[in-house]
Amino acid sequence: MGGFSSRLATRLALGVSTLALAGYPMMAVAQDAASTMGNTGPSTTQDAPTGTATTQSTATADGTDASGDIVVTGIRASLRSSINLKRNAQGIVDAISAEDIGKFPDTNLAESLQRITGVSIDRSNGEGQFVTVRGFGPEYNLVTLNGRQLATSTIGDGNSAPVSRSFDFANLASEGVAALEVYKSGRASVPSGGIGSTINIRTPRPFDKPGMRGSLSARGVVDTSQNGGKDVTPEVSGIFSDTFADDRIGVLILGSFQERRFSANQANVGFRDGYLGAENNWGSLAQPGDPRAANIANRPGATDVYQVPQNAGYDVVNGKRQRINGQAVLQFKPTDTLTATFDYTYSRNTVDIRDNSVGIWYNHNDTSSSWTNGPVAGPNFYTERFGAGETKDLAYSASQTSARSENKAIGGNLTWKGPGGVTVVLDVNHSTATSKPNSPYGNSNSVGTAVFGVQNQTINFQNQLPVISYNMYSGIDPLNAANIVPTGNAFRNSYFRDEINQIQLKGHYDHSHGFLESLDWGVQYTDNKVRSAYSVLQNDTWGGTGGDSAAQRAAAAALLPDSLFTLTSIPDKFSGISGANSADIVKSFYTFDLPSVVKLLDQAYKICGGAGQCLLPYTTDSRVREKTIAPYFQFNGKFDVFSVPGHIIGGVRYETTDVSATALVPNPSGARQNSQNEFNILFNGNGFTSFKGSYQNWLPSVDFDIEPTDTIKLRASYSHTITRADYGSLQGGRRLDQLFRVGGGTGSVGNPNLIPFKSKNIDLSAEWYYTKESYISVGYFHKNVSNYISTTVVNQTIPGITSPTTTFNGVTQNGPRYQAALNALGANATFAQIRDYIGANYPGGVVNGTIVAQANDPLVNFVIQTPFNSAQTASVDGFEFAIQHNFWNTGFGTILNYTIVRGNQNYNNRLPSSVPQFAITGLSDSANAVLFYDKNGLQARAAYNWRKGYLAGAGVNPTYINTYGQLDVSASYAITKNISVFVEGINVNSENRSGHLRSDRNVTFVTKQDPRYSAGARISF
Repeated sequence: MGGFSSRLATRLALGVSTLALAGYPMMAVAQDAASTMGNTGPSTTQDAPTGTATTQSTATADGTDASGDIVVTGIRASLRSSINLKRNAQGIVDAISAEDIGKFPDTNLAESLQRITGVSIDRSNGEGQFVTVRGFGPEYNLVTLNGRQLATSTIGDGNSAPVSRSFDFANLASEGVAALEVYKSGRASVPSGGIGSTINIRTPRPFDKPGMRGSLSARGVVDTSQNGGKDVTPEVSGIFSDTFADDRIGVLILGSFQERRFSANQANVGFRDGYLGAENNWGSLAQPGDPRAANIANRPGATDVYQVPQNAGYDVVNGKRQRINGQAVLQFKPTDTLTATFDYTYSRNTVDIRDNSVGIWYNHNDTSSSWTNGPVAGPNFYTERFGAGETKDLAYSASQTSARSENKAIGGNLTWKGPGGVTVVLDVNHSTATSKPNSPYGNSNSVGTAVFGVQNQTINFQNQLPVISYNMYSGIDPLNAANIVPTGNAFRNSYFRDEINQIQLKGHYDHSHGFLESLDWGVQYTDNKVRSAYSVLQNDTWGGTGGDSAAQRAAAAALLPDSLFTLTSIPDKFSGISGANSADIVKSFYTFDLPSVVKLLDQAYKICGGAGQCLLPYTTDSRVREKTIAPYFQFNGKFDVFSVPGHIIGGVRYETTDVSATALVPNPSGARQNSQNEFNILFNGNGFTSFKGSYQNWLPSVDFDIEPTDTIKLRASYSHTITRADYGSLQGGRRLDQLFRVGGGTGSVGNPNLIPFKSKNIDLSAEWYYTKESYISVGYFHKNVSNYISTTVVNQTIPGITSPTTTFNGVTQNGPRYQAALNALGANATFAQIRDYIGANYPGGVVNGTIVAQANDPLVNFVIQTPFNSAQTASVDGFEFAIQHNFWNTGFGTILNYTIVRGNQNYNNRLPSSVPQFAITGLSDSANAVLFYDKNGLQARAAYNWRKGYLAGAGVNPTYINTYGQLDVSASYAITKNISVFVEGINVNSENRSGHLRSDRNVTFVTKQDPRYSAGARISF
């Protein structure tokens, strides 16, 4: 403890004495969360998590108020207001507010949040989606709507049942948001659930500013990433607010419609696990002494770690996103002491993505490669050669991702201002979020085709873009559409629904005498019901639909007319990325329309039963229900020490949660072998299993601040915060992955007795307000996190799941039919030869081109994972620097911030995959730099956001996202008091996203991104 205190004191002294490098965005404000709970006067915004009130600053067109005094407007007024709010706050709370009703600084809420110190975002399809705060990812941040827990849903990648608690900010349009508030330190009166932060989305209210007001806005958007087109898409919104009956009744309505067309072309490489140089497993490099080792240049040493590629491809991606938002608010004030608020918020986000790809897969037999030096070696290139009889395929695939997320929230609030400074608030909330497919084929589906006859294939990793190349055997033209053969297909049906019912009763007492300033108390009941369901219809006939003989492939190819295919170029889809213009790169491939091919294949081969119904009933259907009761108490005190004013807020929150988990899981009944190393479990029916759990938490918090001078403020906070386990870890029921390999299968089982992650937090800051519109701040934070979730594995066989051939611990076991085939055909017999032998000699042994396992075949080993709370702890330390400065009366100003984050649990790339590791993900330094101009009706800003590369995943192999920096620009001009025009550019520097695994040569993806521009007009009244 003494070492920690000494280190902490040293860091604080360093932080206080260091000038800040960076600052808040245009509207970064800190809000006092306790002092005005329940106020609903004409100039306040009510219903933040703890009753935040924010005065709105306005002025007339000529820059004067009603008395004729000159007032500051626009960006400078916002910055001045942010300084006042930050200075008067208690605890560490930052926010971004709308400039005016219906006018938020950014069109995407996540992109606004990233401009707050310590906040960074993850992007999808060029738009901000998930938020990371102080290195803690989206699953560690709780999002509320007007202080109420908000239901959230997302399907994810569609390859498994959705389980995330992460809030997808892409679902909400910015026009319906009054402010985003980020609570970085814990407080008893703030809902729990976020170790990184609690983010409150505050929507406008008619009583915020009495009278009639509103705005209409329209813009056209051009996303320059679009392949082969520059469509202009619309974004329109309108908001209207009015109060009447002597401001006793208020009504607000809002509507927003946004559509966007985009492309997100991507190179992808999949890798096998991290091998030690001395390992001799399938996929590993040939050992010294093996004749094949002569084809390896600079082979990794015995203790070096390396990864070989498993597959690679280029994806040409075209997408469409449509977002609809709506709000309705009714406020009623029958007396001066009673205010009723009823509100409804709706959002719908529909995303449809069409992906066509060309890809290669490796068998790891006759390979050549070159490697960088260890101890973590990366490939310079990796080549494999194939015999003419192997009929190796070049894959042409199409996939479609089509999903719709719909959020609904309805709430009621009664605020009564009683005598003696007492305020009582009753708040009720019903919130639902649903994500599901928006296509008859599912939310994530794919169809594979191929041209057979690859002679050799190579990936070169010496450029930013992995360069994929291949050669075909003589006489086989991959660009002759007649050679394209249909192969495997998969149709995934995912469903996720979250329903929250919540009641809050809160009280506030203003004392304002002596030490005690006020008291806050309350109790919150939350009932959270989650349903996650999933099924997949998969046909892994990668050797060719209908069979893999030459005649069968020719017949299947004849089903697909040449007119279905479109020749598409590759290099221009990655222009500007080194490697795209390589002489060796794949120049072009054939794309096709997935629904058209599915229709033909279903008619011929019944891949969807012949009736076009490709969605199976749910085979996985899990329900998790959490019931939480949370009373809290908090006191607010003020004092003077030698004439130095100070404040202290102390409180405690107690939470008790009951968890029930019920799961419908499929019953395994058998297995089949599809190819040399691909097997499928067969299922017959399903059944439910149920489990229960519970936990309790005491969450204390203390906030302290003093003002040693009129311009300096020092703060200190201590708190406990929690984040609940993801729904997948809590779900009951054993799940077996349908696809398994010759080495066995995998599966999982949940644990509803998991307790939440818990963080003990220290926050310190020093702030110097040297003018009315400029300040410097330095902050330090420390988080000590426990109850991390780890997984343990159990090797077990499943009754009835056998395989014609399987391997466990390096020992191969063959069933009697499989062994008989090897005895007759030789040890090097191919899968097709073995299958044909079994089919000819064992009636019923082969069905639809697959070998069906029988009871006398060997049992398959499954590695079953289950989560548990480990004794592992982790600590995170960081510094936040901020500066906001206006250059006198020139109209120019700058806002800068920089965040440093460090953790004590890092991933060691030098350890092979066989060594389990624990590491903190998401930690990275980040910075923002904003230059703005605001004068004479012209507003302009350039904002650069930067995030250093970071560890994104830490399983058996690490996943890293590379450093990213994006420049956004915008400008607006007020033609009249009520009419303005504006332009905006997003990612004008055309920054691309990329990631890698252990070595930076293990590039796992490169995504091409291009600027997005918009222009429009706004009318306000």
